[in-house]
Amino acid sequence: MAAGDMASTRLGAGRQHLRPLKRRGLVLLRLTAIVFAVFLFCEFLIYYLVIFRCSWPAVETPADAGGLGTPEPVLRAMFLADTHLLGAVRGHWLDKLRREWQMERAFQTALWLLQPEVVFILGDVFDEGKWSSSQAWADDVGRFWKIFRHPPHVQLRAVAGNHDIGFHYQMNTYKIKRFEKVFNPERLFSWKGINFVMVNSVALEGDSCDICSGAEAELLEISHRLNCSREEHRPQECGDGQRLPASAPILLQHFPLYRRNDANCSGEDAAPPDEKYTPFKERYDALSQEASRKLLWWLRPRLVLSGHTHSACEVLHGAGVLEVSVPSFSWRNRNNPSFIMGSVTPTEYALAKCYLPCEDTVLTTYCTAAGGLVLLMLVHAGLVASPFHFGWNMLRKFKTT
Repeated sequence: MAAGDMASTRLGAGRQHLRPLKRRGLVLLRLTAIVFAVFLFCEFLIYYLVIFRCSWPAVETPADAGGLGTPEPVLRAMFLADTHLLGAVRGHWLDKLRREWQMERAFQTALWLLQPEVVFILGDVFDEGKWSSSQAWADDVGRFWKIFRHPPHVQLRAVAGNHDIGFHYQMNTYKIKRFEKVFNPERLFSWKGINFVMVNSVALEGDSCDICSGAEAELLEISHRLNCSREEHRPQECGDGQRLPASAPILLQHFPLYRRNDANCSGEDAAPPDEKYTPFKERYDALSQEASRKLLWWLRPRLVLSGHTHSACEVLHGAGVLEVSVPSFSWRNRNNPSFIMGSVTPTEYALAKCYLPCEDTVLTTYCTAAGGLVLLMLVHAGLVASPFHFGWNMLRKFKTT
């Protein structure tokens, strides 16, 4: 055999040997691209696609209604509840990673797309604040500010929940001060002519303990200031201090006002049917009737927002005061978390709910992609016929018959 023929034979054999390697490389590249695309969709893009559908509700101002004068300023506020950042005792690392990543992506996406001016968290910010050590608390706080980081022009405020400072029999001054050191301790917050009253509802036990008595005294002082702001001619007993905006307040707290149960709550994120008719225990599932009456009488709010139940509900109290229970923000507590968007003026408000991606949607996407990848690998290994070839053969058999 000539030398040239031998070289050609070797070259042909080398090319045939490289073809399987090239095919394997292409398959590996395709699999990597699919894995990356699925990961990118489930961990980033899905939050933009879902939250992009949310928009701030329109609120009517006197100028919109044909009135004279300058339009009232509109405050864009986000209300979320029960983030339950896991701690050192009950927090498995995988649970922390999954649920905290979900909240971080949801919050950061909402900030970028919706541009709120203030964010309120309605209690149970942490899961183990009621018993965490100083070091564990510091670690939890550090993770919180990483997840809920925000630009300086956005304000973030929170009220204490039973998981932050403990129920009445667990709370003490140290835990309350520790929480207030992280979040602004002031109970009365006014912005753009709107008054928000932020209540430590855990302290409204009504047993005259030192913390409870102090909390009630503080609320009575706020009530006095709010009443003075409503007076056209300032009475002498109101003093010469700074006057609050003459606007009925919005009440923010962790425990909901008293209600028997969630039987009248509706919507896809309401309590499940087997829980709706479970009676609420006063001072545990909701405030007592006495504490609820005091809050409504002292503060005369136009709107109440609360958390604690992890489910949605709307309740009318007294003379038509609406209370909105905000569902949990975390996948750990529900499959379809959400938050409330509020467009608020000194006299009016409008609310809308913004749903986050459902956890089962993400899990289903991952499982479907995993099944598809396994099928592709089996087809490539020749262990399973290609679905396209199988379908083509079936079509040919059908035509011949």
